[in-house]
Amino acid sequence: MPPTTPDIPSLEGLADYDVTWPWTRGEHSTPGITCVFRVRNEARNLPWVLPPILSAVQHVLLVDNGSTDGTLEVAEQIAADLGARDRFTGMTYPHAVARAGGEHLATPATSVHSLTHFYNWCFSHVRTAYSMKWDGDMVLTPEGAGILRDLSWQLETTRTIVSMPRHPLTVVDERTGWLDLSLRFLEPWVYPMGPDFTFVKAFDWELREYPADVERLVLQQGLCVEVKWLDADEYAHWRTDGIDFTNTRLYRKLREFEVDEAIRSGRAEELGGLVRVDAPAGVHIIDHVTRTWLRQQPRPLVKHSLPASLRERTVRDRPAGEQEAQR
Repeated sequence: MPPTTPDIPSLEGLADYDVTWPWTRGEHSTPGITCVFRVRNEARNLPWVLPPILSAVQHVLLVDNGSTDGTLEVAEQIAADLGARDRFTGMTYPHAVARAGGEHLATPATSVHSLTHFYNWCFSHVRTAYSMKWDGDMVLTPEGAGILRDLSWQLETTRTIVSMPRHPLTVVDERTGWLDLSLRFLEPWVYPMGPDFTFVKAFDWELREYPADVERLVLQQGLCVEVKWLDADEYAHWRTDGIDFTNTRLYRKLREFEVDEAIRSGRAEELGGLVRVDAPAGVHIIDHVTRTWLRQQPRPLVKHSLPASLRERTVRDRPAGEQEAQR
């Protein structure tokens, strides 16, 4: 049988990093969801992140992009400890990937250094009917894991995009955290696999395409937190590298930076939307928030939204496809 021509040859001519979709190879997908992680130096988060995901989906694909903290080894060990080694695939992507913003804009979409090519390459290894993009710092609650478990079979006969709100949690120490409930941070995470659902280049980052008639499902609040560690100074490079996260198109990033600065300067209580959470003795703050605190709070958790004037400016500044996704 002659070799398959790749769908997206890499600009650099590196055959191992060409993108060839499974349908091009004539492969048939299996039912279920594959969760795709694209990670770098997430070993610290994985003990909280991976177990609920492995309990919720049929397969996990973790692609390590140059970690120096043993991320891939930690992930493999967690999967083995949970008896899920056969449902876990670990891979490496050795190329430096352009950061969102100006670097991404200046990088050709088919280069191995492009976010767009990186995402397409990662997702081309999915063999299930649905894929789920997930980040190495996002922790599902038990309720969130249960809902995803149910969705994995409920979505089988549909073409549906699933969005889930996430709530940023800044960990100050093992028993103290600040939860940002100022805005409804909503993003699509689960997509069908197929030629209508691949990644293209947008101004600031990659963008997943989808047909206009696709069904959409928005899950409830309180199912996922996005962990930020105060002792890691996760935003130091914003100050030193001149990254262009001051544009209103990136309001979520601007808010994250604002929250980080407020907590560090002792002004967290003055910043609207931040809620301090204290865990009981012997319980880590991440466990307390995801397993107990969120479940006990009245709904809706988030009652505020981006001011209309800023929201409209944010949407207007995006290309047409991103405008629809933002709304």
